[in-house]
Amino acid sequence: MEAFEKLIGGLLEHEGYWVRYGFKVELTKYEKQSIKRPTSPRWEIDILAYKPAANELLVVECKSYFDSSGVSYSAVSSLKHGRPNRYKLFNDRHLRSVVFKRLKEQLEGAGLYKKTPSIVLCLAAGRIVEGVKGKDHKRLQTFLESKRWRLFDSKWVCSALKKVSLSGYEDDVAVVVAKLLFRQKIDKLPL
Repeated sequence: MEAFEKLIGGLLEHEGYWVRYGFKVELTKYEKQSIKRPTSPRWEIDILAYKPAANELLVVECKSYFDSSGVSYSAVSSLKHGRPNRYKLFNDRHLRSVVFKRLKEQLEGAGLYKKTPSIVLCLAAGRIVEGVKGKDHKRLQTFLESKRWRLFDSKWVCSALKKVSLSGYEDDVAVVVAKLLFRQKIDKLPL
């Protein structure tokens, strides 16, 4: 499991979600053929987070990209880019529909919820490409919001960490990082 996934999952747990990492969606042979991936293994979701009170299921794709240019608007929105398959759930409507349908059936069959939850596709991005005049972040956020999807960016992470820093101690990565950063008054730390 990637450290970035663990951090995002820990922060979601503090917001009332139960979290599973590397969740495998069991697609049937017919479904694999339907999405033109007949030999693919089970579909894996980086983070699956469920909030019972809201009956909301988050499907979170994590891309840290700290030491690269970052997530780009054009790649997620499926405009011209060099890596057409990096954001499959965002770029392929049919694939998303098949995976989400099977996900609901699988969770319902396991008795993990009482009524069908709303499913929200989310992108956790540690770094977003600056883009033309620094507008990629805003374009990406606007695009995701237009689809009723969510972006967990560095601002969200910092805000969630600040909230977690006020909670009691837990032996959890998110809590430890939050307490280290915010007890040192993060605004005064050189970044």
